[in-house]
Amino acid sequence: MASKRILLLGGHGKISLLLTPRLVAHSWHVTSVIRDASQTDDILATVDGDRGSVDVLVSSLEDVKSQADARQVIDRSKPDYVVWSAGAGGKGAPSRTQAVDRDSCIHFIRAAADTPSITKFLLISYPGSRRTKAPWWTEEEWRGTQEVNNGVLKPYYPAKLVADECLTAIASRRKDLHAIVLRPSRLTDEEAIGRISLGKTKASGKITRGDVAATAAELLNSEARGWLDLLEGDEAIADAVKRVIKDEVDCVEGEDVESMIQQYG
Repeated sequence: MASKRILLLGGHGKISLLLTPRLVAHSWHVTSVIRDASQTDDILATVDGDRGSVDVLVSSLEDVKSQADARQVIDRSKPDYVVWSAGAGGKGAPSRTQAVDRDSCIHFIRAAADTPSITKFLLISYPGSRRTKAPWWTEEEWRGTQEVNNGVLKPYYPAKLVADECLTAIASRRKDLHAIVLRPSRLTDEEAIGRISLGKTKASGKITRGDVAATAAELLNSEARGWLDLLEGDEAIADAVKRVIKDEVDCVEGEDVESMIQQYG
């Protein structure tokens, strides 16, 4: 695949710091968006020896209040692909989660969709971000998911859900935009194992951040699209990506996509 320019939103997050060198390994150029200039050295350290392939853009996603604001960031970086790996991280009031995880994300989705040169948008989400029980889940799994969504993730769940749905709706209108919603389960900092369960997985489990980063890089280097749940498993990452593409796996199954299109498309 020819050299690409990647806009990485939330560049100082743990997944992003692991993803950056993997993107650079494809001979791609990464613009890493961070909110604090003091984080710059951490970004550049991930690609020591190949720093010309990464630049840092200091811009607070919390200050993105419109599609026009998002467009300014896109115009400065001129990306082919956009990766959203940002979020409020549960810090601050619920209104901050809404401002970042929902509103800012949607502004970037819409701005990217209106930029013909952008052909892929990868959004990091989580398996529980859905309105109805996944057809392959048990009733017990769905009850557990609802308890988490209405409990510890109560401010986060509706914000992520709307962002996921908006990207899905927008991509249904712009068919050449590959919308990838990568939905890892509970994240750990354990050593990556390189083997995953991707697609129609169990409702809960765990996955290393390193394996999330590796999977995201592999998906961006493929023709994948759709919602893809992610847990640790037994399948090599490259094989798992090839399988979900071949089998046209999309975990949006069971959700009302037409309603998404009517509301956000």
